[in-house]
Amino acid sequence: MRQHEREGGARLAVFAPVDSRARVDAVVRRIGDAIELGLLADGEQLPGESDLAGQLGVSTVTLREALMALRQQGLVTTRRGRGGGSFVSLPEVPAADRLEARLRGWSTDELRDLGDHWAALSGAAARLAAQRTEPGDLDPLRRTAEELARAVDTATRSRLYGRFHVELAAAAQSARLTREQVALQSEVGALLCLVLDSDEYREEVAERHRSVISAVQDGADHTAGTLAERCVRDATARLVAVRLTL
Repeated sequence: MRQHEREGGARLAVFAPVDSRARVDAVVRRIGDAIELGLLADGEQLPGESDLAGQLGVSTVTLREALMALRQQGLVTTRRGRGGGSFVSLPEVPAADRLEARLRGWSTDELRDLGDHWAALSGAAARLAAQRTEPGDLDPLRRTAEELARAVDTATRSRLYGRFHVELAAAAQSARLTREQVALQSEVGALLCLVLDSDEYREEVAERHRSVISAVQDGADHTAGTLAERCVRDATARLVAVRLTL
């Protein structure tokens, strides 16, 4: 099964029409966030310009400006001629010192506020997913949880952690919640590399994710929401702890 067939609702949210305000910036952010989160695979070919513009609800001129900006950011490459098109270029995760410098830009209060917002999103998504989801809708979540359990490098772990929460929102059948999660992961995703370096914590997170999936599958909406919120709050607390050491 191809990746674009596996991702389901999360990918649909990536290519949903963008807001009419500042459309070039909106397209750049939407596609850029999806690339950095790993929802779009390294080397994957994007839809043709006319098709992609139609899916996003923008003109081809707007799309071309956005693709140019993405190329300048190193997130997209363009090939000409037969077999050409626009292709995803997965960025390298910043070195630890750059991540720490980025984390210094957040105060502990700001991190806690971010954690509150994240927990609210994930908790709501888990509760709605437990009420609405069909058994097959949980397949992307299960795959992501198992990939995280086997992931070796911190970059992959952080992408899978974030992807799980995006797919949880997709399982809730809420395009708005899904887009909110994608945007939030662009803020916090890479920073999770600073707390996911431990194999022990990686295994703990994978087990937490399995517990959320189990509660969603059982239709236990309150339990699913509580577990998702705890998972996020724990990750946020670890980020705050790292921030206090800097």
